[in-house]
Amino acid sequence: MQNELHIRRLYRPVQPTVRQAGDSVYYREMAPDKKLDNLIHCYWELRTAEKLSSPFVYRVVADGCIDIFFELSHPSENFVMGFCKQYTEFPLQGKFHYIGIRFFPTSFPSLFKINAKELSNRFERLELVVKEASDFIANSFSEKDDSLSVCNKLDSYFLQKLGKTGMSIDNRFAEAFSAILENQGAVSVQKDLDIGLSPRQLRRYFEFYVGDSAKTFSQVVRFQHILHARPSAQSLKQNKIYYDLGYFDQAHFIKEFKNFYGLTPGKAFEG
Repeated sequence: MQNELHIRRLYRPVQPTVRQAGDSVYYREMAPDKKLDNLIHCYWELRTAEKLSSPFVYRVVADGCIDIFFELSHPSENFVMGFCKQYTEFPLQGKFHYIGIRFFPTSFPSLFKINAKELSNRFERLELVVKEASDFIANSFSEKDDSLSVCNKLDSYFLQKLGKTGMSIDNRFAEAFSAILENQGAVSVQKDLDIGLSPRQLRRYFEFYVGDSAKTFSQVVRFQHILHARPSAQSLKQNKIYYDLGYFDQAHFIKEFKNFYGLTPGKAFEG
């Protein structure tokens, strides 16, 4: 299934870099093994350089992905965060070192046979969703692990899991899913995704494999397309690329962007 979709070629979700805390908090993304290229977008870490004197709010913008995450010094406390149709903020304090696995859309449900809709717009203890993965994390990691060790252990686990799991997907859904990515989310669900599935079937497939409707997923994809392009606030006003992506007007664009990001486009792209 993943080879058919070629997700990495079509979609590169962006999470804004951590800027609010200056040099106190670091965020970086690490590539998985090449054989996991279309399953996992990245491994990531969010860590402090020193103990924080005041709380830090980490904002996660909508990206269509599902993430597993845990604190390296307390790996038994591991979580999964589902598809979110708006931004989420996590207030963090003290000292921390979080590790995450960011799955491409469709990958987590396909790999673990979990209905993505059950995880949408929330996070849950991983042991209640996939106990096997939760136990692996709890028993395999500690604060002594460096980044290379973390990546190697995760690669080994997911390569083994991928080898054991048959990952099939309906070809009609794959066609609709790919069409959304190829068109940067600027699609008409009724016209462009008419691929032999009834509206009810299409919704059921998207809810299972992605976590929400085709329409909502398309909105997230076009938002991510704008994030990836990183237009300046001035070029947004002059070029009005939001019209090309199917927004009705500037007010519609700003409202949707703020819902997904937590800031207006002008604030997000300033500087």
